[in-house]
Amino acid sequence: TRYKNRYNAENYDSLRIVVPKGRKAEIEAYARAAGESINGLVNALLRAELGMSAEAWKRGEGDGEV
Repeated sequence: TRYKNRYNAENYDSLRIVVPKGRKAEIEAYARAAGESINGLVNALLRAELGMSAEAWKRGEGDGEV
C-alpha cells in the first residue's frame, strides 16, 4: 500500500469535484452503463474536450491550454 501511494503521488494529480446533491448516483449509473468508472468517464470527457488521444493524455503531452 505504501508503494502504491508513493507511485500514485509521483505519477498522478488528484482532482476533487463537487456536484449538486443527488447527482452522484446519476453519474455513477451513467458511468456504469457506459462500462466506465467515474474517473474513467471524467478522463474520457476531458480528453475529448481537449482533443487529445488517450496516449497523449497518459503521457501528459499537450500544451494544456484551453
